[in-house]
Amino acid sequence: SEVCGDRISDGVRYGAVWEACRRSGLLGHLLRDGGGDRLVAAAMRRANPRIGMRYIVGVMGPAKARKKDVDNARVLGELIARREWVVLTGGRDVGVMDAACQGAKKVPGSLTIGVLPSARERVSKYVDLAIITEMGNARNNVNVMSSNVVVVCGLMGAGTVSEVALALKAGKPVILVGATPAEEKFFKKLGGRLIASVDSPEEAIGLMMKQFEQQQPDLVQGARSWGGV
Repeated sequence: SEVCGDRISDGVRYGAVWEACRRSGLLGHLLRDGGGDRLVAAAMRRANPRIGMRYIVGVMGPAKARKKDVDNARVLGELIARREWVVLTGGRDVGVMDAACQGAKKVPGSLTIGVLPSARERVSKYVDLAIITEMGNARNNVNVMSSNVVVVCGLMGAGTVSEVALALKAGKPVILVGATPAEEKFFKKLGGRLIASVDSPEEAIGLMMKQFEQQQPDLVQGARSWGGV
């Protein structure tokens, strides 16, 4: 327990940290260690060669978003980046897309990907890698299929709703942040255990951490069952 938690910032070798926590079943404690997020992520990648890619979190939401959805997206983007996960959005310079990438870029070394419908769209200045699809609304499926999990901040637009539906058809876990009771009821009826609803970005991160634990040691090998959620 000491190795898995308190000593991670004291120079314990990454490989030793990972192996001790894997064998003791205390990976969850390690993942939740305050202030050690980036060290933990590095430990996982260095000590386990099967982890060759970074976890990709698709943050979806409307271009014309409510203030609370924009604020949630900005906080969510930062929290995702602090764990060295990749933020993927629709890439435009408006609404939830822009806010999530803006939050992520508060973290040095963060990576943001924007999947845009056409070259006519203005790319967010917070996007590191812009992918121009020229696919129009069909790019929504690219967003979903490229993400390990889809997190939704606001369901005010048809495009966002379509992304939730596409994610459910693909068996991807979906987290709704700040959904209304009516929205939560509808999508849980549609998606069952693939749908989770939370009130805050912090809770969304907690659910993704649970998915990490469920998937060890193959932490980033694609979305699987959401377990007990």
